[in-house]
Amino acid sequence: MNVYDSGRMAGVLAPLGFAPVDRPDDADMVILNTCHIREKASEKVYSELGRLKKFKARKTQTGTSMVIAVAGCVAQAEGVEILRRQPAVDLIFGPQSYHRLPALLARLAHEGGQVMETDFPAEDKFAALPALTAAKNVTAFLSIQEGCDKFCTFCVVPYTRGAEFSRPVGDVVREARALVHGGVREITLLGQNVNAYRGAPPAGREEEGRWSLARLLGALTQIEGLERLRYTTSHPRDMGEDLIAAHDTLPQLMPSLHLPVQSGSDRILTAMNRQHSAQDYRVLVDAIRTARPDIALSSDFIVGFPGETAQDFDATLKLAAEVGYAQAFSFKYSPRPGTPGAALADQVPETEKNARLAALQELLSAQQHAFNAACTGRILDVLFEKEGRHAGQMVGRSPYLQAVHVTGGPDLAGRVTAVIVESTGANSLKGRLVTQQDWVDVNHSPATIGGAESGLAGLE
Repeated sequence: MNVYDSGRMAGVLAPLGFAPVDRPDDADMVILNTCHIREKASEKVYSELGRLKKFKARKTQTGTSMVIAVAGCVAQAEGVEILRRQPAVDLIFGPQSYHRLPALLARLAHEGGQVMETDFPAEDKFAALPALTAAKNVTAFLSIQEGCDKFCTFCVVPYTRGAEFSRPVGDVVREARALVHGGVREITLLGQNVNAYRGAPPAGREEEGRWSLARLLGALTQIEGLERLRYTTSHPRDMGEDLIAAHDTLPQLMPSLHLPVQSGSDRILTAMNRQHSAQDYRVLVDAIRTARPDIALSSDFIVGFPGETAQDFDATLKLAAEVGYAQAFSFKYSPRPGTPGAALADQVPETEKNARLAALQELLSAQQHAFNAACTGRILDVLFEKEGRHAGQMVGRSPYLQAVHVTGGPDLAGRVTAVIVESTGANSLKGRLVTQQDWVDVNHSPATIGGAESGLAGLE
């Protein structure tokens, strides 16, 4: 989401003469676009502001200036605290206000001092943004939904991004067409709770009622030249039957799905207000894998939530082992100011959090390695994106979102090409372009990715 937002900020600033630069040292303006979901991300903001303060002081000494701005969720949640801790900051605005950047800069120039806007504007920011003019890559993010109404007790998103809002279908389709016209071949639909999408129907079809994510995906597959679709991040409670079926019926929808579970303990899931049980999640995974047997699942886990016992954590390990993940993100619980979880008693000691996180990450890392290793010898369709770090190397993505490196020229960029996987690393695959003989030698039937019992090795 922040990558998408940052790109749109650059577009808003372009008519004012601003253009992105690679280094902040001599920039006229530096925007820190921030995340507040975890404490470590927040603290990085203050560390970076201390570094930027020195650049700004140097520019002042030479008679020039630098505007330092903090945007995004940390700005929304901690705007006053940012100004107190770092007076060098000129401008603070939340994630719902970046379309107002030109007006905020004008106000800063006119009034001087410091400007802060962290209200939730009444207008739709997407409607106020300029139309996309050019794509920068063959893959792109497209924000279709913001905010969340779930109010998980550990999460700050409802307080920084606001209530759930879905962009109209017509607006999403127009932006997708513009991206594809500019050379994009894969689009990832974004939302804090993306499968809660309920967009207003296209003009003239109001009687149809709001569209689900599954129906939107179906409409996007009709765009000529759009070869791949993905979406993130999903909530298990909003994984409807039509969306599960879409993974079977829409060839452009890639077989990878991020489906956060957070914990395997029903007691902790209830305390988190996740609104699903561990068994609900297992049943959902079974239904998804029935629809798309080769789907690669990823997830989020939080260890050390207040009150989590050793037995609760063992339930998390058990669920992770049973489900089997191609990739997962795991974190120690960090209290976020203003969330119900921050006020709970029985906080888990840091040493215990560290031990539990290490044990979970050992399991998840082994699963990721097994998943990648099971791809060896397989032929995978790879969408090539750019040149690699080494001469004559190209990098792309497999259907399962793995980075794939091959020897090849820049003419591969933007093409989906068959690659035979020869070796694997922790986070990437290495292969070569397929020859006619490879099709004879290798079985290219759809894969089946199982759980821990099969070692994720159903890719034979």
